[in-house]
Amino acid sequence: MNFQPKFDSGVPVPELLTPEEQDRRSRRILFRLSLVGFVTALVARAVDPIVPPIAAELGVDPKSVALLSTAFALPFALVQPVLGPVADMVGKIRVMLVCLAVLLGATLLAAFATDYTVLLIARIVAGIASGGIFPVGIAVIGDLIPMKERQVAIGRWLTAVITGNLLGATLAGIIGDLAGWRTVFFVFSAGGAFALITAVVTLRAAARDHVTRFDIRGIPGRYAAVLRNPRAKVCFSAVFAEGLVIFGLFPFVALLLLAGGETRASIAGIVLAGFSIGGILYALTVRWLVERWRGDQLMIGGGVIAAIALALAAFELAWPVQLFAFTLLGFGFYALHGSIQVQTTELASTARGAAVSMHSFSFFVGHASGPVLYGASFGLIGAPATIAAAGVLVLLIGLICARLLRERTAAE
Repeated sequence: MNFQPKFDSGVPVPELLTPEEQDRRSRRILFRLSLVGFVTALVARAVDPIVPPIAAELGVDPKSVALLSTAFALPFALVQPVLGPVADMVGKIRVMLVCLAVLLGATLLAAFATDYTVLLIARIVAGIASGGIFPVGIAVIGDLIPMKERQVAIGRWLTAVITGNLLGATLAGIIGDLAGWRTVFFVFSAGGAFALITAVVTLRAAARDHVTRFDIRGIPGRYAAVLRNPRAKVCFSAVFAEGLVIFGLFPFVALLLLAGGETRASIAGIVLAGFSIGGILYALTVRWLVERWRGDQLMIGGGVIAAIALALAAFELAWPVQLFAFTLLGFGFYALHGSIQVQTTELASTARGAAVSMHSFSFFVGHASGPVLYGASFGLIGAPATIAAAGVLVLLIGLICARLLRERTAAE
């Protein structure tokens, strides 16, 4: 892959470097930031497989503990309108490092939580901090990598993030079974400390690349630049719906397996890990995919695959079949989501941090709303019908996005 770094507003490259040196510099920055993304992803998925033991120890309804997913996702979303423009102005890498330090503190707080309220506060703070890491990392890629190579570069970033999700869910389940749920947060805190020290030492120069005066009055103008692009409404609406119908299901996986007689948190973690395995398969094949299909075709394919996966999950079959279904779901989701994500990075090149943050805001508002709506729908029409309806919705997302975003995609 031949990275040709861009001289853009977010992470400028020193003019004295040759193209080859610029290329190597960009690779080093992205590799080191991938460690930050990996550790953040570990923490993000830590709670899902350990909902039952947390509920048992703290004496809380398991459905309330499942809403810790919303407590993480909603603050993540709400902080985006601020963190995106701030990253544009004061430096994207600098914002990522500060947020990683806050995330480390929140994870330690969760480990020492003595009641549900403290754990809830810890997850809220963790969600806020993660909001300055995941989307800002995508914006850094947009600054450094030209459009024709960007989906592959984002795929490589996603490899680190998805692997973190994979290990986060799996390790949380295994550690929770062996040593208790508190140990999950202690172990992930140690990983966060290692990533923070490594990033501070190796990325100090890059963090100083872009320093300007912070002016809160400039924030509305950046969002206005993004929203002037008519594609913005399509991208943001689509990722909101994705978060709602796909990620809203995750907190209930352990409870659905429990209802079917599977009591092991580790099995819930393995089933959830299937989603990440599918994402890794997408990341490993993304170059091959983009060389053979247009972005709109990948959107349709991703929607179809995700719909089939949810149809399988709706039958509530044995956990190995559920593992296969969630692996398909991960591949389909990332094929669809990655294609939309590339379009988002081009909505406004001078306000890329704001554009990607608005993308994440929309996605995580859907993510945060999903568990609430899934829980209500389970009570009204049952789990199988709810999950099947989600499959129909994700298929429609792929078809509509392929149609409305086709002109730009076909021209690339």
